Amino acid sequence: MPRIERSARLVWEGNVARGAGTITAGTGAFAGLGYSLPTRIGQPEGKTSPEELLAAAHGGCITMSLASELTQAGTPPGNLHVSCRIVMDEVEGRGHQVVASYVDAIAEVDGLDDDALRAAFEKADEGCPFSQLLRAAGVELHLSARRA
Repeated sequence: MPRIERSARLVWEGNVARGAGTITAGTGAFAGLGYSLPTRIGQPEGKTSPEELLAAAHGGCITMSLASELTQAGTPPGNLHVSCRIVMDEVEGRGHQVVASYVDAIAEVDGLDDDALRAAFEKADEGCPFSQLLRAAGVELHLSARRA
């Protein structure tokens, strides 16, 4: 696989408590996603957060990895429905930290039993760079997969 580089541009106005910012993808895939401290720690009110973007990144990575593992095993998926939830919490002496990622996958795959799905999901997790990054940072990963 070639070297991959992606970027985002961020603009922030004001102090952290009352300020607000926007996030724009370097590719143009999304632009002007709003974020702020009140919507990060409270109700989102239609805005995003770094944690939500991390959940999307981890979920997207492991979904693609699972599709690859299933295809290589000769059982390409019809559909994969994956959710990812990132949890940030106060860690004594370290402030707020990302402490967990919960990934739940539902696979519509013909000719695949539960054991084979679990094995493919474990390999997908091992092959997902975001899973590796989170584990190296001490984040707990909770993974579940089931057939539709």
